[in-house]
Amino acid sequence: MSKISTRFFNKKEVRAIWDEENSKWWFNVVDIIGVLNEQDDYNKANNYWRWLKRKLIKEENQLVSTTHGFKFTAADGKKRLADTLDSEGIIALAKHFPNNKAMKFLDWFLYSDNTIDGQSKKKAYSFFESNLIASKDVGKVKSLKQIHAYIFGGLYDFAGKIRQKNIAKGGFLFAMAMYLDNTLKQIEQMPENSFDEIVNKYVEMNIAHPFMEGNGRSTRIWLDLIFKKQLQKCVDWSKINKNDYLNAMIVSHADRSVIKKLLFNALTDKINDRDMFMKGIDYSYYYEEND
Repeated sequence: MSKISTRFFNKKEVRAIWDEENSKWWFNVVDIIGVLNEQDDYNKANNYWRWLKRKLIKEENQLVSTTHGFKFTAADGKKRLADTLDSEGIIALAKHFPNNKAMKFLDWFLYSDNTIDGQSKKKAYSFFESNLIASKDVGKVKSLKQIHAYIFGGLYDFAGKIRQKNIAKGGFLFAMAMYLDNTLKQIEQMPENSFDEIVNKYVEMNIAHPFMEGNGRSTRIWLDLIFKKQLQKCVDWSKINKNDYLNAMIVSHADRSVIKKLLFNALTDKINDRDMFMKGIDYSYYYEEND
């Protein structure tokens, strides 16, 4: 199975595939063209790349010769071969576009993975193979702490630790720290035998917000583990629009019907699909990005 990563620049997808043999990422060239030309139409971006390739070949530019072909999933669901470039190639490609477009992209491209989010995302990718969570612990607070510690270990000194301070977001105060241990015990005891029960438990955990940072990314993995164990399903997060998800979670403390509808419509039985997990991580981190 190939490890596919989807990063987001100005809400546009930039897909990459991991080359195990050479230990590096290869980036979909047409995705990059779409970003640099601010072009949403994949076919038009692809046509531009074909034109640029001919131009570069005529100029005897070596960039085209450094491309590699890898298969990516197209809009119709089929895997199709696409040109890719490594990091050096993408930097060289950007030089063929006006600076005002390319510089902002290059700043994001070169430095985005050095942030805490970038580093923790790499750890989250490897969670699929970790077999960290024992089946008996799925749905328990212990497993959520393990997930958080795995993803944010070495990045936050509070990784895997329940917060001791009160926190709020957008004027909403999460569970009071002084009552948090008792709150988490109550959530842990909530049933998880049906879809509704599982989502209710997930919403309550979100309201609790047990960590100082990284709650959403950890609890979405936690939720998927419960779905897998109890229903043999998981969430295809790519089917849930970012704003729809965030708005649904904001109102979930009073009305859970919205988030339940979004999650139910995105359920899939591909619980052992590595690409599905990787895509889920990409979208989970995308939800946390500031627009």
